[in-house]
Amino acid sequence: MIHNALCYGSIGLSGFPSVLLFRLVTLLVFLLQMSQWQELLRLDPALQGQVSQLYEKRFPREIRHCLCILIESQDWDSAAVDENKASTCFYTLLVYLEEQWNLSMQENSILQGPDFSGMKNYLLRHFQDNPLNLAKILSDCLREESKILASSSKAQGCDSSAMEQKWRELDNKVNELQRQSLEVKKEIKSLEALNEKLDFIQKTWQSQVEHWIGLAQSSVVEEECLKRANFITQTKQMALQQIVNILTLAEQIVLTITDVELPEWKRRQQLACIGSPADTSLDHLQKWFSMVADVLLRVREQLQKLQDQNEKYSSTDVSTLSAPMAEIEKFALCLLTKLLSNALVVEKQPVMSSLPQRPLILKTGVRFTVTLRFLANLPEFKCLLKVKPVFDKDVDEAKTVKGFRQFDINWADSKVLDMDTPDGGLVAEFGHMSLKERKAKGKGTNESLLLLKPSLFLLHQSRLGVTEELHIIKFATGLQHAGLKCDIEASSLPVVVISSTNQVPSAWASVMWCNTLPTSEPRNLLLFEDPPPLTWQQLSKVLSWQFLTIGQRELDKNQLSTLRDKIVDDPNGLVHWNKFSKNDGVWIWIDGILDLIKKHLVDLWRDGSIMGFVSRKKTQVLLEKKQTGTFLLRFSETNRDGAITFSWVEHSNGETRVHAVEPYSKQELAAISLPDIIYQYSLRAQKNMTRHPLLYLYPDIHKDKAFGRYYTGIVSCLTFPPRPNDFIYQMLKCQHTKKDVDGYVNRRLVCFSDTPPPSPHRETDVKGVMDMETDTSWWAGGVQ
Repeated sequence: MIHNALCYGSIGLSGFPSVLLFRLVTLLVFLLQMSQWQELLRLDPALQGQVSQLYEKRFPREIRHCLCILIESQDWDSAAVDENKASTCFYTLLVYLEEQWNLSMQENSILQGPDFSGMKNYLLRHFQDNPLNLAKILSDCLREESKILASSSKAQGCDSSAMEQKWRELDNKVNELQRQSLEVKKEIKSLEALNEKLDFIQKTWQSQVEHWIGLAQSSVVEEECLKRANFITQTKQMALQQIVNILTLAEQIVLTITDVELPEWKRRQQLACIGSPADTSLDHLQKWFSMVADVLLRVREQLQKLQDQNEKYSSTDVSTLSAPMAEIEKFALCLLTKLLSNALVVEKQPVMSSLPQRPLILKTGVRFTVTLRFLANLPEFKCLLKVKPVFDKDVDEAKTVKGFRQFDINWADSKVLDMDTPDGGLVAEFGHMSLKERKAKGKGTNESLLLLKPSLFLLHQSRLGVTEELHIIKFATGLQHAGLKCDIEASSLPVVVISSTNQVPSAWASVMWCNTLPTSEPRNLLLFEDPPPLTWQQLSKVLSWQFLTIGQRELDKNQLSTLRDKIVDDPNGLVHWNKFSKNDGVWIWIDGILDLIKKHLVDLWRDGSIMGFVSRKKTQVLLEKKQTGTFLLRFSETNRDGAITFSWVEHSNGETRVHAVEPYSKQELAAISLPDIIYQYSLRAQKNMTRHPLLYLYPDIHKDKAFGRYYTGIVSCLTFPPRPNDFIYQMLKCQHTKKDVDGYVNRRLVCFSDTPPPSPHRETDVKGVMDMETDTSWWAGGVQ
């Protein structure tokens, strides 16, 4: 194994210096395979963000990056359950880092490369006493990385191979276009040589023939010159035909990339904005735009050279070729104009740094970022394009809809597209813009407009909610180059402008709804005056993407089925906007659950430990045939802010009963984690006897196996005895006299000891369970 060879570098091999050995091994490592980490780096930003969340507060991404192949070469799954293997893997990393540090010292490149010494110190400081913990972390992270890669491939689906095939065919066409362009360049260069030769003969050899041979021989020279002129004319015609062929092929390619590939990319970007793991890379488009634009520029140059040759050498065929050449030039200019007028795109849609996972929501007075890219990435266009952002440019709704808010952009300075980016693209980033609402004008404007256009009366009476009002940001520029002049614009996707963070959930519902619908330009900014319904198939994908974005795991078919029963009541399977979002629609409840997962349950959701969306009736059916102590986790169906509960089954005296604890809110989970609650949850009998009813996570996973890695055994904010102002003390006080709430088992807090009890055995006596006083008891490091 390669990683074993790394260990030998520290002691050296016979006749092989350790430094050279390390260089050889490092080279072999990178030549042998592409690491999983390198594949992750090729994913779109949304999926890379999921990877980043995996390592947050668990393990430095810098170490994962620098040691990517070495880390992946270890068997961390086995090491996670074997201390000896964990220690071996741990010291393999240390040896490698030590060797790399020594190598950087020998080469005097300490400041130029990674901080190998710092990485080694970090590992020693955090994992030297417990390498098993390192193994568990890396085992878990590598497994989740694989899932993210798999989800990316699955999202692209079987269409991926068809798409790759289509792109390969387009690549071949573009390459053929470039090849033909080079052939024409050679042909016109040869024409230059032929014209020079003919001109030389005509100017010099005629006088020499007259002087040495006499006029009788001049006819021979004239005949030779005529042959050469005819050959040149034929060659020109062939060159022009080649150019026509090039432009015909270019026309096909331009139509494909501007009318097919570019709209498809925009649609993928649209879906990626609302959580889809779609590929939004611009690499292919930029390559095609750049190569075709370069060919068209070169074709126009060759046409100009032909024109210059005709004028320079006073060709006899000028009259016959000038008209076709003018048409060809016009055709080339038309294609280039169409290509370049579509080359400006919004690469990264408007997004606030405070809501990175929810773009297209802008809050007044808060900075947001937009990135533009010019796809025709050629040196000729560097620093030639100056882009200006304009809010709601040419938007009729701003003038015709009563109450339609208007905004100005602060710091809307123009930006020049240059090549200062790492990939050398023509990019401009607007990173300091914010919005300021413009004061409403007086009544006179609308009244005058009404007199001029009475047909707009109904529009004047329209009134959209703040979070249903859509706006766009346009980016305008102009291009002048080598006789080409065109105006270029690019528009953002519709944005929702809010004035309070409380409006974010409703605004995001509008963003999801708007971008789920397949739309075409120009966009309908009054969409929510009469919003079209979505099919359940459309909406279910979008909802699943929200959980993938927040919790790194999509909804499964059972969870989606439960949501469908709750959301869809239309006989045609349609979901209407009012049912989903307006008037306390179901979205607010779902968004509360997403926020709950994001703040407190990401690990458990990612692991698949939370069944989540399951009704009480279905819970009863699932648990009643399971062994005593089997439990499942589900979200509260009534708490709109997001809460989670667990239900468990007990069999006693021939009876089967399913119980559920009162749901835990975000405030409670901020005080103690759900795994600790599950570990410490106990029931107290009237004689102060306690037992632990939660034994197996549905269907039959021991709770310690499911949640053991997340146990902490502490409640940081709880003191003993509790202070009257403590949050948990307040919960104890308010719940002490509560009876069962909506069928839930009452729970209260009891401070007991500093050491958690061991997990109960499967054969726990459950006789007389319903005679017990059922309370939830939280430990201060333990629970009664």
